[in-house]
Amino acid sequence: MPWVLPAMLALVAAGVMLSGRDLSQMYAELAAGGNGSYNPAMDWLQRGVSVLLLLASGERILRHFGSGRPLPSVPLVASYSVYWVATVAFTAVLGAHPSVGHEYAYSLVIGFAMMLTTGEELPAILQRARDALFVLMVVSVALIPVDPSMVLDASYTQGLLPGVPRLGGVAPHPVALGMFAQTGLLLLCAYPYRSRPVNLLAWGLGLGVLFFAQSKTAWIAFVLCSACLLLVRGGARAWQRLGDPRDNSFGILACLGAMLVGAGLLVLLVFDDVGDKIASFFDTQEGAQLMSLTGRDQIWAVAWEEWHAHPWFGYGPTLWDEDFRNAIAMPNATSAHNQFMDTLARSGTVGAIALVVYAAVLLWLSLRHARDTRGLSIALFIALALRSVSEVPLLLFGYGSELFIHLLLVVTLAAGAAQRRGLAAAPAGRRGSRVARPLRRPA
Repeated sequence: MPWVLPAMLALVAAGVMLSGRDLSQMYAELAAGGNGSYNPAMDWLQRGVSVLLLLASGERILRHFGSGRPLPSVPLVASYSVYWVATVAFTAVLGAHPSVGHEYAYSLVIGFAMMLTTGEELPAILQRARDALFVLMVVSVALIPVDPSMVLDASYTQGLLPGVPRLGGVAPHPVALGMFAQTGLLLLCAYPYRSRPVNLLAWGLGLGVLFFAQSKTAWIAFVLCSACLLLVRGGARAWQRLGDPRDNSFGILACLGAMLVGAGLLVLLVFDDVGDKIASFFDTQEGAQLMSLTGRDQIWAVAWEEWHAHPWFGYGPTLWDEDFRNAIAMPNATSAHNQFMDTLARSGTVGAIALVVYAAVLLWLSLRHARDTRGLSIALFIALALRSVSEVPLLLFGYGSELFIHLLLVVTLAAGAAQRRGLAAAPAGRRGSRVARPLRRPA
C-alpha cells in the first residue's frame, strides 16, 4: 500500500514526459481541437500501474477481512461508498448520456483499501508519498535546462512576477504542480527527514517550486494549512505562555506584533488612496478577469443549464469531453472548475446531495481526529476544500492527479480513527499483537 500513491504520481509524470508538450501552447492546442501528442506507450504503462494498484488494494482488503478485523471508521467508509454510488454508478447508468467503464471502479477499490489503514501503517504511506512528491519536484526543476518548453510556460502574463515563466514541471498544469508542492511541504512538516541538510534542501526546493508555479490558490492554501497545522500542534502551549505572568516576554512580543500590524494598516488606509487604486485595478485586464473569475462564470452558466436539463442524475460521465466542449465552443472547459457545479451538472441533484453529505462527514472527521493526526487531517481538508473552489479534486471517475490529495486525507482519517479505537495492523485477537504506534509525539 505505501507504493500506491507514488505509482499514481509516476504515471502522471510519465504521461507529461512522453507527451512532448509545449506548455505555452497547451491552451492553443485545446482551442484548435487537439489534446497534444499522445505516446502509445502510455496505454501499456497505464495498464501496468492499474494492475499494480488493484493487486495491492485487493490484497489489503482480503488480508483485513480475512483476519476478522473491524473497519477503522464506519462513517468514513459509508459516506465514501454512498458518494461513489451517487456520483459515479448512478450517473454512469441513469445519466442523460450513460457511459460505463471498468476504470470507474478503480477509485472505489483503491479508496476502500486506503480506508483500512491503521495508525502504525500511516507513517510509511505518508513518507512514501512525501518522497514521491519531492522526486517529482526534483525532476521538474532538472528538466528546465533540458527541455524548457515542456516544463515552463513562457507565455504566462497573469502572474505577480512580470516576465517570469510559470513553472509547470512534469505535472499536468502549473496549478497542479502548486498543489503538489504545497502537499509535499505539509507532509514534510508532519514527517521531516532525519538528516538536517536534506530537510533544509527539501524545504528550499518545495518553497521554490511553490513560488514559481505562481498558483495563488496554492499560496493561500499553504499559508492557511500550515497555520492550522502549527495551531493544533502548539496552539495550546502558545496560549498558556501568553497568559503566564512568569513568562511575559512572549505576551509582549505578541502584543507588539499586533500593534505593528494594526499601525501599518492604519497608515495604509489614511495616507494611501486605496479606493482609487482598487477602482483602477478593476479597469485593467487582470481586474476584469478577477471579476469574471477568470472566465469561470461562463462555464458555471453552462453547468447550471445542464443541471436544469437533467436535474436528477445529471448529464453523465462524458460531460466536458472533447465533443461537449466543441458543442458549446469552450475548448478550454475541461471541467466546471468548481466541485459543486461540476457534480451538480455531471451527477444531478442526487450527486450534489451526496457531495454535501460526504464533505460534511470529512469535515467532522477531520476536526475529530485533528489531535490524533497532529493537525494533518484538518490541514489536508482545508487544502482539499480550497482546491474544490476552482477545481474538481473529489471526482471519482478513474484515478489521476486530482485523486492524490483526496486519498491522502482518506488514509489520514482512517489511521486517526484506528488509533483512537486502538486497532493495530496485526489480526485482532492474536496474543502479543502490537498496538498502533501513536501519531502524537509525547509531550
